[in-house]
Amino acid sequence: MALGKRHYIPGYVWHITHRCYKREFLLKFPRDRRRWIEWLYQAKKRYSGLSVLNYTVTSNHVHLLASDNGGCNVIPDS
Repeated sequence: MALGKRHYIPGYVWHITHRCYKREFLLKFPRDRRRWIEWLYQAKKRYSGLSVLNYTVTSNHVHLLASDNGGCNVIPDS
């Protein structure tokens, strides 16, 4: 089933969730979770308008609270 079109409005706080492929437990080891956190840190450095408020990394999905400085497409691009 296809998802509806997503609308992005700059300047808001976003709760983003991302599930692993086929709901597999791809983040069950600490080294894999650390690698994902490093990728998040690199994205924050690359997109200066991105502000990460909080995150949770579980064994098969991720929760992220993020906001931007009102810039266009900062969150979708990161």
